[in-house]
Formats: sequence, structure tokens, C-alpha cells
Amino acid sequence: QVRLVESGGGLVQAGGSLRLSCVASGSTASIWRMGWFRQAPGKQRELVATIDITTSTNYADSVKGRFTISRNRARDTVYLQMSNVKPEDTAVYYCKAELKPARDVWGQGTQVTVSS
Repeated sequence: QVRLVESGGGLVQAGGSLRLSCVASGSTASIWRMGWFRQAPGKQRELVATIDITTSTNYADSVKGRFTISRNRARDTVYLQMSNVKPEDTAVYYCKAELKPARDVWGQGTQVTVSS
């Protein structure tokens, strides 16, 4: 079993920065990719960024150049550094781990609110 716990959400002004953390515990050796997703009120959950075991990254166009995903494998932690945030970044941010064989695990989410 893998468990994910997110932290770092909160209220931030537009143009500011925030760093989210996601700590994985349990059978973490089965994780091959981790990522951040977000869901705003009334909208579907969407990809923000992912990073795999080769440290290859992928970003949504809306966050490219502003957000950076990174991973500390020794600590089984993935980070999302959010810079120059915008009100449209307001959402609940979820951490996801993709395991081998094919199974996904989600965290409980952390709220990010950007004020204009």
C-alpha cells in the first residue's frame, strides 16, 4: 500500500509563490511516476505536472514557466514550486502516484487560493 500526504497549500496573493509537498509512504518502490493535479469549483480535475523515475517532467501549458515539479527520491517526496501565481490557479491540488503494476493512488488534496 502507498499513502500520500500533501501539505503547503494556503492563501497567496497574485504574483506570489507557494510550494506544495507530497510525502509518500508504504510500498514506495512501486511508484514510477508522481504528479500534481488540480480541481477548481465546478470544473474537472486537470493535470498540472508530472515527474517520473527518470526525472522526465511534463507540464500543463497553463503553468509552463511558472510552476516547477521536482522529486526527492530519498525522502519519497515530490514538490510543486508555484511562482507568479494567478487567481485562476485557485483550486484543490491533489498529488497522485502511479504504481507498477497499473494502479493509481491519490492524496486527500490541499487548497490553494490566490487573491487578486
